Amino acid sequence: MSENVKGPRSYFPSIEAKYGQPAEHWLAALDAVAGLKHAEQVAWLKSVHGMGHGHANALVHVYRAGQGS
Repeated sequence: MSENVKGPRSYFPSIEAKYGQPAEHWLAALDAVAGLKHAEQVAWLKSVHGMGHGHANALVHVYRAGQGS
C-alpha cells in the first residue's frame, strides 16, 4: 500500500514533471546557496532556475529541515 505524502514533499512529483529533474537534483543544487536565508534561497531558485514560488518554497523547506541532500 502506498503512503500518502503530505507537506512540502507532496510537491515533488509536480516539480519533477515541470522542471525535468528529480527533486534530489534541486535539493543538491541548493548546496550552492546553503549560507543564504530561506527567502533568499527561494528567490535564487525562482530567478536562476525559473521556478514558481510554491515549488521553490517546498524544496527550500525540505532542504533546510535536513531532509534533502
